[in-house]
Amino acid sequence: MPANGTLGTRLTAHPRAADVGVAVLVQLVVSVPWLIPRPPGQEPATLAAYGLTTLTVLPLVWRRRAPLTVLAGVMCAQGLYGVAVDGPGQTLPYTSMVALYSVAAQAPAPRRQLAGSLTLLIAGVSVVTRGRDDWLRELMFTLVVFCASYAFGRLAHIRQAYTRAVEERARAVEERARAVEERARAVEERAAQLERANRIEAEQAAARERARIAREMHDVLSHAVSIMIVQAEAGPVAVRSAPERAEAAFDAISETGRDAMAQLRQMLGVLRETPAAPGDDAGPAGLPAPRAPQPGIGELPGLVERVGRTDLTVSYEESGLVRPLSPALGATAFRVVQEALTNVVKHSGARHAGVRLRYAERELRITVTDDGRGPAVAPAPGGPGAPGGHGLIGVRERAAAHGGSASAGPGPGGRGFRVDVRLVVSGPEVGS
Repeated sequence: MPANGTLGTRLTAHPRAADVGVAVLVQLVVSVPWLIPRPPGQEPATLAAYGLTTLTVLPLVWRRRAPLTVLAGVMCAQGLYGVAVDGPGQTLPYTSMVALYSVAAQAPAPRRQLAGSLTLLIAGVSVVTRGRDDWLRELMFTLVVFCASYAFGRLAHIRQAYTRAVEERARAVEERARAVEERARAVEERAAQLERANRIEAEQAAARERARIAREMHDVLSHAVSIMIVQAEAGPVAVRSAPERAEAAFDAISETGRDAMAQLRQMLGVLRETPAAPGDDAGPAGLPAPRAPQPGIGELPGLVERVGRTDLTVSYEESGLVRPLSPALGATAFRVVQEALTNVVKHSGARHAGVRLRYAERELRITVTDDGRGPAVAPAPGGPGAPGGHGLIGVRERAAAHGGSASAGPGPGGRGFRVDVRLVVSGPEVGS
């Protein structure tokens, strides 16, 4: 217990010390008559009488452990004192009062009530049998004193029960508060985990989006610039030998550039979140660039036609049950063919190329072949346009995004180069 606790708190914490203290206090009180001289004509108080008085007090040390036994012992010792010795009397029956108080506070109900009734009966009989003239007044006083002792014992019992109930309630509230605190900590930890998971998911989504945009821009710019370079290199030769072809080459350069700008505007329009500032690539009145859909499989004939305006002859073929595809799958098919034809124009030196689409029940096969130099003389691995370079890596990533695969290698008979892509066409992917 803390050093500054009250005396009552300390005694409550050490009940045996409290009982010893009560016994000592009662002993001091009952010793007072031995300090006062007795009236003339009465024998002086003896040590035996004082010892017998102490015997009535001694059982109070065990009043909490065995209240009924202590009460019986005290009553017997007091009876023996009244019969055996002629000692000084007491103003109040202190030991009996304390013993009855302990019974009322500690004993169970049936025994407590029986002991209280017997104590009142014995005390009443004792008063009546003394034969004093004022026995009625003494009887009433004795009954009031013992009843008060019993009542105070019951009040102490109720107070102790209330205190225990309050303490138990306080402990329950404290345990509930700890449980709530633990639950709050668990919720905070869960929220922190969700926040970390959301942040990681957002970072992964941003990385995927950056990779997608990089693929789109690579496909658009690489294809357009490759076509424009080929046409520009052929332009001076055509000016000297065939002016009409030079005009067609310049028209192809212009058309390819406009198409590339249009596709870049589409991507920038998707990225923009606010109206464009004056002077930006935007529509009329500073509005964002129109957000047109990505090119789909329906634009492949136009792509093949534009590439065919170079010195490369491109054939286009579809087989199987041709059916509409979802916008995402159609855009992937377009970009795959675009990248493959761009590599043909830039690196193969081919004269002929072929694009073939085969529709199966659950997949779309895209094959692009050429009669050029093939992979043996292609640029070093990892270089621009090389097998396994950024372009073909993008093709593989697009195919994997639709549950498919992509491969590249020598063409039929070991001549030229071949790109073979398989895209999975599931039920939800098929357009209506």
